[in-house]
Amino acid sequence: MIQIFGHKSPDTDSTGSPLIWAWYLNEVKGTPARAVLLGPPNTEAAFVLDRCGFETPEIVADVEPDAPVVIVDTNNLAELPASVGKADIRAIIDHHRLTGGIETKAPIDVTIRPLACTATVMHDLMGDDAGRMPDGIKRLMLSCILSDTLEFRSPTTTDHDRALATRLAEEMGISIPAYAEELFAAKSDISAFSDADLLRMDSKEYTLAGKELRVSVLETTAPRVVLDRKDSLMRAMQDVAQEDGADQVLLFVIDILREEATLLVPNDTVKQIAEKSFGASVAGDTVVLPGVMSRKKQIIPALSI
Repeated sequence: MIQIFGHKSPDTDSTGSPLIWAWYLNEVKGTPARAVLLGPPNTEAAFVLDRCGFETPEIVADVEPDAPVVIVDTNNLAELPASVGKADIRAIIDHHRLTGGIETKAPIDVTIRPLACTATVMHDLMGDDAGRMPDGIKRLMLSCILSDTLEFRSPTTTDHDRALATRLAEEMGISIPAYAEELFAAKSDISAFSDADLLRMDSKEYTLAGKELRVSVLETTAPRVVLDRKDSLMRAMQDVAQEDGADQVLLFVIDILREEATLLVPNDTVKQIAEKSFGASVAGDTVVLPGVMSRKKQIIPALSI
């Protein structure tokens, strides 16, 4: 049976897309498949699973040699199981930049499209068979798109993502503003998480000028709740960096409603990165970056030291 998984620290797209593609392979293609996760889903993804009527997929730490797998929502080796190179990778479906590093045993299907969401890519790949999706799968797809686009606020949003989300919502009689408000409320509930959990919850590993960075974002409608923990978060950055083999942890608190990011600045190195990358003037231990919403499109490409 094919295992389908996304990246570590799974968000809504990396939780929903494996379930969407498992449905397609099982019900349309007649190919046995199951969704798995590489870690616990975040609060928004857990809310979506419950709302859409799905149990949390099995969480796996690694894959067996020669196990057939499909990778979704990433092509970054650092975000995948340690033994993924020994697996029988059948396909990659993604919407991120190509990072390289993955080796396969044979030629595979690779689809990477400049869309805001992996679920949108999957809808396109299904073609006319997408019309067979039950409401639970449709709601998963809608949830993935609204999450990844921040209800169309993110600069990664395309007209195609917006049109698909609008059509899915209309078919199910869902109000996009009302449902997105529920999603973001779930995303913003961080009360149960430690500082280290928050720093790892939605993070990517990135190498910059020989420095290993953990680039973390927290998307929220209540940024003050996060920033009230600023001092303890900055103290935790040292331990997280040491434990994860990183030189620095960068935390961007994304204010969904104000459409801006606040970067925590715990030391001179991060101050230098902020000033050189974003043209900002840093006077304290935080800096506000107006209009910065997307790690993929606005943060990672801008990073400089």
